[in-house]
Amino acid sequence: MSISTKPYKNSDSSKKEQVSKMFDTISHEYDNLNRVISFGIDVQWRKKMVKMANAMQPKKILDIATGTGDLAILLATTKAEKIIGLDISAGMLEVGKQKVAQKGLSPQIELVLGDSESIPYEDNTFDVITVSFGIRNFEDLEKGLYEILRVLKPGGLFLILETSVPEKFPFKQGYHFYTGTIMPLIGKLFSKDKVAYQYLADSASIFPYGERLNNILSKVGFINVKHAPQTMGVATIYSASKK
Repeated sequence: MSISTKPYKNSDSSKKEQVSKMFDTISHEYDNLNRVISFGIDVQWRKKMVKMANAMQPKKILDIATGTGDLAILLATTKAEKIIGLDISAGMLEVGKQKVAQKGLSPQIELVLGDSESIPYEDNTFDVITVSFGIRNFEDLEKGLYEILRVLKPGGLFLILETSVPEKFPFKQGYHFYTGTIMPLIGKLFSKDKVAYQYLADSASIFPYGERLNNILSKVGFINVKHAPQTMGVATIYSASKK
């Protein structure tokens, strides 16, 4: 299952190649602009994920689409022996490696260039796997989810944090105005890549959320699939497990 929108609509390259190029371009501005666009609320959502992960007392964690390593760094508080952050953007990983080193977390956190649809680890490797604001960038959603299921240990926990669309008035209307108008405008004014934040808004608007994503997770083979909308539904945390 592919989410059809791509960053550069006039390019014939694959979504994966385009997403990698886009994040390489905006890597050094991403953290600051992301805080502005989300009003910093995304940090609180990630902390909720960390609390859920911590309940598993994990030894090995995989953070997919780790970007600049924000969630991987927060996950260090779980005392996991090893946290691996995987991403297809070398530029984002470079920024992340600097952050990890500055916090003295290099022995615990390893940031790796890799593809979520071909995860370079053996079956049943990780106690917890996380993805925050990255799953909608998968070129083939189901293929990526099958890979995640493969490397997750039986009984392990899979957590997703992703944008969603509020269902109730006036939050729904406000969300569409903000993501459709304000967010791309901020990107055009302050980003090196003028289409990046338009893509991030477009991809959020068409990505399956709530019960639709639950059904996809169940179809792939995850069990105990649940979702919890955050902040009037502008984002959702999903949890699932493996038999």
